[in-house]
Amino acid sequence: MNSDVRDFEIFREDFNGAVATFPTSADPATPWLVADTSAAGTPVYTKGTSEATLTLAATSEVENVCLSFGDALDFDIDDLQRVEMRVKISASTMTSGSILCFGVASARNDTADSVTANAWFRMEGANSTTLVYCETDDGVNDNDDKSSGVTLGTTFKEFVIDFTGGKSNVKFLIDGQRVASTTTFDMSNYSSGLQPLVQIQKAANTNTNGVVVDYFKIVCKRG
Repeated sequence: MNSDVRDFEIFREDFNGAVATFPTSADPATPWLVADTSAAGTPVYTKGTSEATLTLAATSEVENVCLSFGDALDFDIDDLQRVEMRVKISASTMTSGSILCFGVASARNDTADSVTANAWFRMEGANSTTLVYCETDDGVNDNDDKSSGVTLGTTFKEFVIDFTGGKSNVKFLIDGQRVASTTTFDMSNYSSGLQPLVQIQKAANTNTNGVVVDYFKIVCKRG
């Protein structure tokens, strides 16, 4: 038996098939759900042809579009080994007033910083229109806005969150290179489940920022 199959549970989503809109309520055909806070605008959240795309609407309003497991926290942090995503943004830069987060998290919140536990990459247009940050939070230890020194635009990059050293020493890598290595990302105070999450949001403006995810992979130790 292949040791990967014997020792690890591997979740992988390639977003294959015909283009379709992600559901916004429970659907037995997929674990993925979208939370969409738009009122007048019509953001895009589609899957298919090996990609997931989330794009904010041009309507001047506060919008938050989050692709996740609908708060089904299926991945125990103590079993997590690796979270891997291939991601790009739909324009060469983010816009001031827009925020993007992608990684794993506990129950979502419209305010990213209010999510109890997370390990994710973040872009925040108010800080930089191109730079990627690394963040973790376990409800006690909160490491926000740690610069990766790496920028992201319209070319895919591979993002990895590495739990193989234990949850007290989470590591971040972009295109195979460790980033934010001077920070100890400690999540030792969290002992529950996490879900994959991609969240893009904006203030009341006409920004049409978007994110494209090629695949999402999560590796866990078998119980």
